[in-house]
Amino acid sequence: MAVCRNGERYYSLNQYLKDTCGEKLYKICLDAGMTCPNRDGTFGSRGCIFCSAGGSGEFAADSRLSITEQIRQGKGQAAKKFSGGSYIAYFQAYTNTYAPVPYLREIFSEALRHPDIRILDIATRPDCLGTDVLELLGELNRVKPVWVELGLQTIHPDTAAFIRRGYELPVFEQAVRNLRSLGIPVIVHTILGLPGEDTAHRLATVRYLNGLDIQGVKFQLLHILKHTDLAAYYAERPFHLPGMDEYFGMVGKCLCVLRPDIVVHRLTGDGPKSLLIAPLWTANKRQVLNRLQAYLKEQDIWQGKEL
Repeated sequence: MAVCRNGERYYSLNQYLKDTCGEKLYKICLDAGMTCPNRDGTFGSRGCIFCSAGGSGEFAADSRLSITEQIRQGKGQAAKKFSGGSYIAYFQAYTNTYAPVPYLREIFSEALRHPDIRILDIATRPDCLGTDVLELLGELNRVKPVWVELGLQTIHPDTAAFIRRGYELPVFEQAVRNLRSLGIPVIVHTILGLPGEDTAHRLATVRYLNGLDIQGVKFQLLHILKHTDLAAYYAERPFHLPGMDEYFGMVGKCLCVLRPDIVVHRLTGDGPKSLLIAPLWTANKRQVLNRLQAYLKEQDIWQGKEL
């Protein structure tokens, strides 16, 4: 628990950035026009069951623009609420190492050349990190810090099959080892509220992550978005989705068993309002986060409290 500072109940990304960069950084979401092996027929054709048509990149810039222009637009949007001058280039949409290495080198290098970009953050799948890609990431990590985000979601095979994740745990574990051998921090995505998973399932996933050499985690509430296979499934076979207070309880339990040095990059999420079917209470992100912070204090929840 010693990592938590300034009254925070968990090791937040903002605190981590202050510790390592000396300032807060704003994340600019970029779209490099990727696809995914779980969509193009390599592993599957329909993607993960919850994934939107935009590949979770609805908040990113227009992929038809150059990376430099996307960064310029992102800075302009950030100016409304961010007074700093340093940024994270976040390649978010689809699978951002699923392309020929020359193209990856081009787009990632363009982002890193920007004087205001301090960190390159790449979201991808663990089965899309071949030797040539890893060599490139290692090279770029010597220019500026590189982070890699991996979508694990759950460790449980039945749930992984239901969401059509498309790879087994050993693939994920090998990807973590490969990235860490290059000194690249690993951030893992998990989804809370998956059908068929209870508290024991969720905490088992967190404890599993505690045993790995990972540096960050994102907790994401399951969203049901329009035009996804999950939306069709939910319409035919409605399942329980947590209310706000119930979700706070889920997050609190996960934080209590999470290793204290793991940086918490996200405690919830906000799907695009135009696509969100449920849970509708997540639409007001600021309100949710404020109430969640109050809940953590009221319940005296600290990251790693139960370890």
